Amino acid sequence: MNMKKMRKSVVAAMMLLGLVVAPVAASVSLADDPAPAAAGNAGLTDSATGGAVKEEKKSGPGGFWDVVTGSGTLGVILWLALFLDGAAAIYFIVDCWVLIKPQKLMPQSLINNVQGAVAEGDVMKAIKACESEPSPMANVLAAAFQHVEDGYDVIQESVNAAADLEIERIMQRLTWISVCSNLAPSLGLLGTVQGMILCFATLASGVPDIGALAGNISQALWTTAGGLVVSIPSLTFFYSIRNNANRLILRMAALTMELIKPLRNVEVEPAA
Repeated sequence: MNMKKMRKSVVAAMMLLGLVVAPVAASVSLADDPAPAAAGNAGLTDSATGGAVKEEKKSGPGGFWDVVTGSGTLGVILWLALFLDGAAAIYFIVDCWVLIKPQKLMPQSLINNVQGAVAEGDVMKAIKACESEPSPMANVLAAAFQHVEDGYDVIQESVNAAADLEIERIMQRLTWISVCSNLAPSLGLLGTVQGMILCFATLASGVPDIGALAGNISQALWTTAGGLVVSIPSLTFFYSIRNNANRLILRMAALTMELIKPLRNVEVEPAA
């Protein structure tokens, strides 16, 4: 009997709670959704304020081109610098991508010709093979063959010096990609600072123009985005190409040392 009474009391309490909560939930939902209450007056409101809404849309900030042209002389110069920086980054990326290839650094035909000449003991033929196919590896091998008479230790020193020079030349090209990637965020930050300065100048005028204020903020964000758009791909390509270059340079150095090993026993005949 006690259990039945407890069940009846729980059911009654739940019904009472439902009667209390239902009106409150209905009132909250009506408060959160004012659209039905204002549906009858929507036509009058649109007809009365349609012109004002259109004028407000026209006076607001425009697209990307409006931001560029409306940013003043300094803003236009900044955008021009960003475009030039991006174009330079693309140029150096393509240049290094084409240059830093196995067939460019160490052509297989050069390797075959040098191996054949060294096997025959003809150093002059090996030098001519290097001159006929100019490349970083050809320069290193030529430095080795030109010091054959000075001993193997001098040959190794010449190879190391020539290899360091070729590595420096390759890395100088790659450095320009890094320069472009580091310069772009600085230009974007300068444009951001200019946009914020214009924002505070607009606020200091007393009654700020909302359209002008939004345009200044838009300029600040667009320049930041422009700098990042140039910087992120440039930085990605820089590290990718640099790692590939380091791998190829190590391979070229190992192959060069393998090719000059027979020079320990090569004797050069004096030219007639």
